[in-house]
Amino acid sequence: MRVTGLETLTQGWGRLSRRRKVQVVLSLLGLGLCVVAAFTYIVNGDGLSIVDPANPGRSYLAVFVLVALDAVVPIFPGETTLNAASTAAAQGTLELAPVIVMGFLGAVVGDSALFWIARRYSRRIQPQIDRARAHRQIRDALAVMDSSAPLLIVGGRYVPGMRFVVNATMGISGMPYRRFLPWSVLSGALWSVYTCVLAYNIGQALAGFPLASLVISGIVTTVVIGVVFVRLRRKRAAAVTPAESAGL
Repeated sequence: MRVTGLETLTQGWGRLSRRRKVQVVLSLLGLGLCVVAAFTYIVNGDGLSIVDPANPGRSYLAVFVLVALDAVVPIFPGETTLNAASTAAAQGTLELAPVIVMGFLGAVVGDSALFWIARRYSRRIQPQIDRARAHRQIRDALAVMDSSAPLLIVGGRYVPGMRFVVNATMGISGMPYRRFLPWSVLSGALWSVYTCVLAYNIGQALAGFPLASLVISGIVTTVVIGVVFVRLRRKRAAAVTPAESAGL
């Protein structure tokens, strides 16, 4: 008797445990959301037009999906979408609280997804990490934050490209997920609140100029990151110099 592909799938599905079936269904739903988000991004070209004040539910979902995807595939405009949604909230067309929550959830889900992908496919992910580490900005940031896993997870989110390096490295390193998750939650919460509140306040101050609000929000974040890293580098250099002198 010939067994068709459909019958094989049906039999395989029947042998799965209930927990495994739930995992498969959730994975398929997540994959479907990713496909929709990717298609929408390709059509619209950025994170600005994806935020639709006329459809708040779709806008909140877009924030969650694109922030999560941005963690795994950094070409997606996760932070731009979060800024755009926060600016829309400043104009009264969206609510700020749901934007913050969806940005937070997207950040944590994206971090966890990359963590497990890196652990499962370490040989394929490692070359991408090595290429990212070759960039001077990431290399300097890693040197400043040293090797403290909590500091890397929390602080690395604010440096372009470093979030991918840190979360993938934590997955490959064998770090227990139960230790990674709390720091990812803290990092995602701080990042989402900071990004949204900053864009919201600038959006209110520059009412009627949403694009200018987005640009200024990005500039402010870049300046703050630069100042923090310069001060940390100087502090570290000052601490190293006396130690080297003592060793002479």
